[in-house]
Amino acid sequence: MNFTKVHGLGNDFVVVNAFQEALPADLAALARAVCDRHFGIGADGLVLLLPAENPENHLRMRIFNPDGSEPEMCGNAIRCFARLAWEDGLVKDTVIRVETLAGVMVPEVILGENGQVRGIRVDMGEPILERNLIPMQGPAGTVVNEPLQVGEYALHITAVSMGNPHAVTFVEDLSHFPWQTVGPLLESHPAFPRKVNAEFVQVVNRQEMIMRVWERGAGPTLACGTGACATLVAAVLNDLTERKATIHLAGGDLEIEWDASTNHVFMTGPATIVFTGKYQVR
Repeated sequence: MNFTKVHGLGNDFVVVNAFQEALPADLAALARAVCDRHFGIGADGLVLLLPAENPENHLRMRIFNPDGSEPEMCGNAIRCFARLAWEDGLVKDTVIRVETLAGVMVPEVILGENGQVRGIRVDMGEPILERNLIPMQGPAGTVVNEPLQVGEYALHITAVSMGNPHAVTFVEDLSHFPWQTVGPLLESHPAFPRKVNAEFVQVVNRQEMIMRVWERGAGPTLACGTGACATLVAAVLNDLTERKATIHLAGGDLEIEWDASTNHVFMTGPATIVFTGKYQVR
């Protein structure tokens, strides 16, 4: 099976062009094998480029976590997906309509003067704020700065779905907060029936934040695109930042904007091709 290794700010993926490659029936097992950093290729996820089911769209994306689970969306993955779709000539338009489990996402390939890919800007759609749609247990309404006991830790979370669920916690100083201990506890908290991605955020000023993430099904990663989008929405809801801000992740920066006129969230960042190879499917 031919593959391309691509990363978005260190959030790395094995991307397979399923137009050209035959895939095994058990994709969850394939993901667990290829994502293993000792016995496989090593990645935060397996991403598949597939034909669209609706002729109005260009392509379809499926992504599998290292544990074999299939999330609805991944912001860094869709940037990597769009970069490879463009490089492989699967699309001729720089604006690409991509089917995902979270609905149709619209990445735009940003080209430099030399025609090389400079970055990817993605229309991530509207944030979902209603509790039961995130989903999260409890009464109807939004979840903004709501107290939640997580093990021995008393958190205040803001819940946002960007097609996948996020719980955002703002802290005074990330360097002294045990987010890698709290993250897995929050991920599997009974309040979240489908588990949750956990973001821990330090506000620098009204245009900048530092974010660390514990991803559902993957653990700590260097970046999370949907998490950065959810973080900006949560910050605006708590009146901590403006509607456009830079999110500093462990792997680099993302520019996020929550457009007031459309209610859509836009994410801009890089997608870097690392290498190509052939994996022996067993």
